[in-house]
Amino acid sequence: MLVIPTQAVPNQEFTVTLGDQLSQININQNLYSMTLSLLVNNSLIIGGVVCENLNRIVRDAYLGFEGDLCFLDTQGQSDPYYTGLGTRFQLIYLTAADIAAGQAVAG
Repeated sequence: MLVIPTQAVPNQEFTVTLGDQLSQININQNLYSMTLSLLVNNSLIIGGVVCENLNRIVRDAYLGFEGDLCFLDTQGQSDPYYTGLGTRFQLIYLTAADIAAGQAVAG
């Protein structure tokens, strides 16, 4: 597992290498929820998925992403909100080995 650094801003886009995958992550906060889009090598893997506490975001290997992403509320059971990104709400990368070892979260 790896904690991916995020900032407490409502909309952000950044690039990070996860495994051997050059990954672009877009996080957007709207009135009702936070969403995440993931591109690998400029190809969309998932778009606009609602982020929930401990709920895997990618879920299916056939989408072409090795591993998965999820948010973790370090202070309770709430779904992420941008003001707590990087502190209370952590974005976690789960490797395929983490998932296979049962370290995965709901999803």
